[in-house]
Amino acid sequence: MRAWEIAAGLIGTVALTTVVRVASELHLTRLDLALILGTLVTKNRRRARACGYLFHAVLGVVFAAAYGALFRQLGWSTWWLGALFGAVHALFLSTVVINILLPAIHPLMGTFETAANEYALIEPPGFFMLNYGRATVIVTLVSHIIFGAIVGAMYRG
Repeated sequence: MRAWEIAAGLIGTVALTTVVRVASELHLTRLDLALILGTLVTKNRRRARACGYLFHAVLGVVFAAAYGALFRQLGWSTWWLGALFGAVHALFLSTVVINILLPAIHPLMGTFETAANEYALIEPPGFFMLNYGRATVIVTLVSHIIFGAIVGAMYRG
């Protein structure tokens, strides 16, 4: 892993997380990335958020490295190509990963199959994460476009 990938991943993740957090504080979304990721490993909400932010930072570095691999294959990069990758990333994330895969493996997330005698501590996000608010898909798209633009701008082949 290259130093620029680590830096771009961390800076991009801080920007992405800030956008989502501000949108949450403005009541545009109920999406809590840290809680969703952290409750994969603990039920304690305070510890879950700490673990979730750490896990999200690691994922940001991993995705920056993946973007970097794509840039190397293409032989060039710009901020707008990174932004395009971010848009595709957000759409795939909100339709497949978060909507289908995460509820299937998350121990505390409900699904449409959760029975009355079972309990779920986290609401399933739904398609485009619309269960977390109508603006969630826009917040997710914008935040990932910003992430991608930062990674694209910082690319050093």
